Amino acid sequence: MTAARPFGRLLFLCADAQRVRAQLDGAELTRAQAGALRDDISTDEISPLPAMVHFDAALGAHAHTGFTASGERPIGRDALRRAGVGVLVGGRRYGKGSSREHSPLAEASAGVRLVIAESFERIYRQNADNLGLLTSTDLGLVERLQRGEVPTLDELLAERDAQAAAILRAGGLLRYGRGPVDGSADDTPADDTPAEDAPAAGPQTLFEKIVARHRLRNGFVRADLRFIHEYYTGMCAHLLAQHAGGDVRLQAPDGIVCFEDHLSYARESPVHVAQGLLPGVRRLQRAHRDFVARHGLKNHGVHDEGEGDGDGEGKSQGEGSQGISHAVVAERYARPGQLIVGTDSHTPHSGALGCVAFGVGSTEMANAFLTGAVRLGTPEVLRIEVDGALPPGVSAKDLALHLLARPDIRAGAGVGRVFEFGGAAVRALDIDERATLTNMTAELGGLAGLVEPDETTVRFLRQRRGADAAAAAIEPWMRSDPGARYAATIRVAAGELSPMVARPGDPGLGLPLAALAERPRIHIAYGGSCTAGKRADFEQYHAVLAWAAARGLRVAPHVSLYLQFGTDDVAAHAAREGWIAAFDAVGARILQPACGACANCGPGASTAPEQVTVSAINRNFPGRSGPGQVWLASPATVAASAIAGRLASFAELIAAGC
Repeated sequence: MTAARPFGRLLFLCADAQRVRAQLDGAELTRAQAGALRDDISTDEISPLPAMVHFDAALGAHAHTGFTASGERPIGRDALRRAGVGVLVGGRRYGKGSSREHSPLAEASAGVRLVIAESFERIYRQNADNLGLLTSTDLGLVERLQRGEVPTLDELLAERDAQAAAILRAGGLLRYGRGPVDGSADDTPADDTPAEDAPAAGPQTLFEKIVARHRLRNGFVRADLRFIHEYYTGMCAHLLAQHAGGDVRLQAPDGIVCFEDHLSYARESPVHVAQGLLPGVRRLQRAHRDFVARHGLKNHGVHDEGEGDGDGEGKSQGEGSQGISHAVVAERYARPGQLIVGTDSHTPHSGALGCVAFGVGSTEMANAFLTGAVRLGTPEVLRIEVDGALPPGVSAKDLALHLLARPDIRAGAGVGRVFEFGGAAVRALDIDERATLTNMTAELGGLAGLVEPDETTVRFLRQRRGADAAAAAIEPWMRSDPGARYAATIRVAAGELSPMVARPGDPGLGLPLAALAERPRIHIAYGGSCTAGKRADFEQYHAVLAWAAARGLRVAPHVSLYLQFGTDDVAAHAAREGWIAAFDAVGARILQPACGACANCGPGASTAPEQVTVSAINRNFPGRSGPGQVWLASPATVAASAIAGRLASFAELIAAGC
């Protein structure tokens, strides 16, 4: 039967682990026998942390080793390849989470040729396209494939837009190819030039205006800034070498910024140490630094290096880095009206400044390095109108968790769309708090998130960067027009919100903390990451912990509290404000900037399944921050819970008197 299937065997990614194991052992299930399929399969599960030190065909052995069903992980190392699996079938929102291209590359390297799901997350599917891995939402293909039929390529591409279909027909983005946007290369296509200015067809959103100013004739857009971090640089360099050999010339290298922001605490990461991943970390770091040096690129690296760590790999970095990539981009680089791409799903962070920023994978970035351009279709814009004022003690993180818990968002209403945040409550937020909303556009399923620039934006540019009046000016066009069309408008009454938490397993499992009758006892409290390592977040940590310190309170004896800065600028600000004394007084451990525990790459990640963490990070997919259970919450709730020893808001902590 298998021989009659040129696509290989089919594997249903069932919600029941035993059915997955049975298929890997040779059982052939019908769609009915497979039962419920897993929804929300994340890229953290498709290519878990041990896979991330690889950037080539070695990824195939790790494909879906983090996949979780009925509390188990039924897919072992190299299981897909050994079982001859060529087709995967999953449920809704397949490929949630990180922009890591490691996931579709792992699947393709394991022999998978086609992924069928009820729906896909945008970044995963675009990465699959770029690699030439076929995807489809036509579940009718399952029965046809099991009968031994061979769908034509035209049938498999019928639901795709013309550009995606052309890329897949070519075998991937780099084979499809585009020349530099300035026309400096002989092979530049005639249509790879700026689109002619044309009168707008009616009122436009800010997103539409920015894209129109960057649109090229070929359906790509010109990027003002491209950035990459060390998890992707090696893969990007590998792809460029395969495509262009030794003659790699980067387009507009002054518009490229590089970061080492994920792995600077790897030596304190239990999983990296226990699984022998540190040599792989070194390979990633060397590949990153070699690429930076070869092309003379701007790099935000790790802190001062020491003499060596005894692993035979030479000198090692000191604790922390200069900052998390997208956080530094917002602090130092992004400007209103720009278009920015980065190799991280949380690139929309910078949309808080009124620019279009979105994440891409390694192949997309490799192509952008060669051409200065990235692929962008015509996504719809979703307006989030937040009326009124947020109550005291309620932050942007609580608003984000509220949005994520909405049934329409849970069902995928935001997938692939642009989120435009507005209303009185959003206008009242500072840039750091706005960045929490735009950052978590990734969890909402969106392409990008942005807020119209205003006087708050001008003040940020002047105070944080010392920009003069001209550099900080907001141009009149930088707003959405009255009457602009939106796919939908979601209205939120800010005054009705309260502190939120999200149950372990998915950021969308949110509920008001007050509705949680039984409060879990916690073991770890973590405040940090791009979402919660900004100045405004540390101000929230300090408000709670200074209150506790003034009353002689400390972190509960069974709890470890970690506070990790997002950037060096935040660390310097906290020191100037005198906040460190309160953190020390309650027994918090202060960590230098890095992605850290959020990506299971440092202190603050769990080490055992029974551990419970309350965290201010943006996602809590299975295994994301270790094997334990992660509750998401605001910075204030994380700090209050650390003192209380269980989930608690700051208001509840005050009321309890502790």
